[in-house]
Amino acid sequence: MESLNKYIEHTLLKQDAKKEDFIKLFNEAKENNFLGVCINPCYVKLAKEYLKDSDIKIVTVIGFPLGANTTETKIFETINAIRDGADEIDMVINVTKVKNRETDFIIEEIKLIKAACGGHNLKVILETDLLTKDEIKYACECCIKGGADFVKTSTGFVKNGVGAKAEDVELMYKTVASHGLQVKASGGIRDKETALKMIAAGASRLGTSSGVKIVG
Repeated sequence: MESLNKYIEHTLLKQDAKKEDFIKLFNEAKENNFLGVCINPCYVKLAKEYLKDSDIKIVTVIGFPLGANTTETKIFETINAIRDGADEIDMVINVTKVKNRETDFIIEEIKLIKAACGGHNLKVILETDLLTKDEIKYACECCIKGGADFVKTSTGFVKNGVGAKAEDVELMYKTVASHGLQVKASGGIRDKETALKMIAAGASRLGTSSGVKIVG
């Protein structure tokens, strides 16, 4: 297994975070040689400034946290984020469309966002806390057809949500792996034991704000 730090996208998405919190995040990412940082789009330029002499990936979120923006808005956000220096895009799926089984809409939106990524990785956040097992599998199948690079469990913003569950990660992995997609587990990963469970279940990326504790 690759070193645990190389699974971690060190994450700060809190709406009340201050500039010094982000600078601390970037420094911790460098000190621990994390794979990436995950931040909201308006901080991508700041991340680019502080991480310019490193190979740490800058990951940002689109349609966050509800996924209910119009497709056109998500496309604009994506193009803007890539222009500002984002290396990867984590886009929230439209959960209502998943519930309604609006397959054509879901696939087309993913295709359009992937095109806007310009060759950069696209991860699609399914928000597994809100989905049944059948809906998780269905959403994964739409992501395959839409050309996504990853499926991701959670935003971490669902009230009373659990976040990533190993059983969901395993289901996602079994659905997408043979098609070349990877799985990012995110939400509620706060210790090394949980992180290792997610990797064992099939995750190749971990989104967590507890990265320093996990590798410590």
